[in-house]
Amino acid sequence: MVDFDALKGQAEKLVNEHGEAIEQGAEKVGEIVKERFGHAEQVDAVVDKIKDFVPDQPAS
Repeated sequence: MVDFDALKGQAEKLVNEHGEAIEQGAEKVGEIVKERFGHAEQVDAVVDKIKDFVPDQPAS
């Protein structure tokens, strides 16, 4: 049986540890999609939603 609570915990840990990289990757992919397919407003909305899932990173 799959322990979904454990999977969720691991996913949250990874997002917290690598949030900046996730946001940068989403931005890069968004730019590529906009260049190839257009639909800038929709792509920007999706990128913003992805970034909403990433908690604010503490200042280093």
